[in-house]
Amino acid sequence: MTCSELLQSSSSTSVKIISKSTVFPAIPSTMEDLKLSVSDLPMLSCHYIQKGNLFTRPNLNSSTLISLLKDSLSTTLTHFPALAGRFITDSLGYIYITCNDSGVDFVHAVAKNVYIRDILSPTDVPNVVKEFFTYDRVVSYKGHFQPLMAVQVTELGDGVFISCSVNHSVTDGTSFWNFFNTFAEVCRGVKRITKSPDFCRNSVIISPAILKVPEGGPVVTFDTKAPIRERIFSFSREAILELKSKVNNRKFSISAVELIGKQSNDPWNSNKDAKMASKLENWIRNAVAVSKPQSLIETESMAAVEISSFQSLSALLWRCVTRARKLNPEKTTTFRMAVNCRHRLEPKLNPLYFGNAIQSIPTFASADDVLSNDLRWAAEQLNKNVKDHGNDTVRKYVAEWESNPRTFPLGNFDGAMITMGSSPRFPMFDNDFGWGRPVAVRSGWANKFDGKISAFPGREGGGSVDLEVVLAPETMAGLESDPEFMQYVSSY
Repeated sequence: MTCSELLQSSSSTSVKIISKSTVFPAIPSTMEDLKLSVSDLPMLSCHYIQKGNLFTRPNLNSSTLISLLKDSLSTTLTHFPALAGRFITDSLGYIYITCNDSGVDFVHAVAKNVYIRDILSPTDVPNVVKEFFTYDRVVSYKGHFQPLMAVQVTELGDGVFISCSVNHSVTDGTSFWNFFNTFAEVCRGVKRITKSPDFCRNSVIISPAILKVPEGGPVVTFDTKAPIRERIFSFSREAILELKSKVNNRKFSISAVELIGKQSNDPWNSNKDAKMASKLENWIRNAVAVSKPQSLIETESMAAVEISSFQSLSALLWRCVTRARKLNPEKTTTFRMAVNCRHRLEPKLNPLYFGNAIQSIPTFASADDVLSNDLRWAAEQLNKNVKDHGNDTVRKYVAEWESNPRTFPLGNFDGAMITMGSSPRFPMFDNDFGWGRPVAVRSGWANKFDGKISAFPGREGGGSVDLEVVLAPETMAGLESDPEFMQYVSSY
């Protein structure tokens, strides 16, 4: 039996809990209770978010490392007091976060027989990764009775894994990664945090509607015991650009504008470099525009809408998973995408609004339409739905929920659904705790079912993407043998 197979079959013996403690904010909170919004409340039936970073081992002994992280977490909680609170339900049925400094769990664990290669090398994500997280499959409603967040630090043979398990009714991905980034900032000694969260509760998503919770609390709406496989598929920057070019029906080339645009959006470039790149990009665009005849410019403005890289990749996944599932041609397929509503509302929410500010956009099409049309057709369906999801649509979704308050039905109910979560735009690799950038991003068991996809930025940046794909075993095998899909997947 190989090391990877051993980790898959016997992971329960790999991780040993050394200690568990409670970390409190360094400064007592003065924040008032925070009412859950129409984006927060549906998540009460979802699992806690479980995400974390894998690092090479810092040059610190164990006690120093744990002390540093606990002190940094305590300081960080003063900026995020909601995470150290609990849920309360008032006499009318409204649910709030009371920022009462009850604290968060901190777990120190070791897995000395697990190495970085054991996590990155196997085809499927090894089960031992799930033991790097706390609150395994805990439903968010439980935040009434237990901490809203836990941090686990697992020391490996040659690395360390830092995970956060956070109540999904408290944060979405934007808020989650802002906390994680700030935690890393504080740990490496930054005196003034760069992105202070906004806890305001004065927008349209703060509703007078009351969610009626069933006796005993809500439960997840999918089978947590159904057989699944989980694999990370990596797509290089060049592969993504090639795919985008194909979808947009143009010859593949990495133009100067594209290269500079990617560079200016790369979080690992300095602000000075990004500003210079942005100026140069604008100069090139203006020069190109001046050199073109007006008739050509007008023709181009009337051309088909530009499909984004991520929409191109999502369309590829929709198409290839549908083919792997061998569905009846008349079967309706659904591709769900979570969208950030902060900038879609008028007036806009603060980009650092703390809480959930997301809505799920479904796109429907028959299996025959997805497979018989070209890739651009599928991408256009996704593009249109995302583009149309503006202020009016966001408010329409809010009104529909208020007319029938309910938790979110997460899962693949008819065997033909795909749910895309997370985002390659999230700053998942902006977490330098003082000993370098992460090696990888991984997640726990939370909210995983056949058809659940999570998008991560690739570690090399520049527009590369990693997809965490969860599928039924037979569907995964079909996807792995699909030449249209695999031609874009990196071999490393």
